[in-house]
Amino acid sequence: MSTEQRVALITGGSRGIGRAIAYRLAASGIKVAVNYVAREDAAREVVDQITRDGGSAFALQADVTNPDDVEALIKGVEDRWGPVDILVNNAGTIKDSLLIRMDLDDFDDVVSLNLRATFLCTRLALRKMVRNRWGRVINIGSVVGIAGNVGQANYSASKAAVIGFTKSVAKEVGTRNITVNCVAPGYITTDIVEGLPADLKERILERVHMRRFGNAREVADLVGFLAADEASYITGQVIAIDGGLSLGG
Repeated sequence: MSTEQRVALITGGSRGIGRAIAYRLAASGIKVAVNYVAREDAAREVVDQITRDGGSAFALQADVTNPDDVEALIKGVEDRWGPVDILVNNAGTIKDSLLIRMDLDDFDDVVSLNLRATFLCTRLALRKMVRNRWGRVINIGSVVGIAGNVGQANYSASKAAVIGFTKSVAKEVGTRNITVNCVAPGYITTDIVEGLPADLKERILERVHMRRFGNAREVADLVGFLAADEASYITGQVIAIDGGLSLGG
């Protein structure tokens, strides 16, 4: 299958890391379906930019925590272009608080979008990948899923679960020429990081050995590699892209 024939679905693809991934895959000639839940205007901007650059893209609204929405999402891609070859589970959320003050709904909401959605989308997309004996599943995790972080027990737990999910599914589908990997970003310059207080940014950078925040394009380039044929022997891996943050010290 040529790159131009491959179809990618990116959940939460309208902004931040998801947007960068959409641009990167489209630049490789891959057809890109951009999922969004509420920000239709942002998703349309991504699609319009890809189209102007000569690529193929369209946007689909879906709440990826809802099984019916996920079924409609996958069907929408298949009706337009055929089966999903590359699934990027990028949609996620944070609702930070110290555990003793954490609201139960905030715990459930974070686990639902970060973990449940990954399960729902992967389970459905894999059916055609298994039949076609080719596929890429790339889960966007986090270094806090490896090391934990104060005030993020819900987020850390959800991302740690994504790591376990990645490794288990990789074992299940490896014989079908399907790879399943997890990209674990550290602090990447997105709206959330940009909104942090200046003193907090300084404290964070003291823990990052490269003394800078990453950018979304760097994460997208890693995802682009894992989606390519050159990464066909890499599966079940958790790849931190964090400037050395997870090294500690």
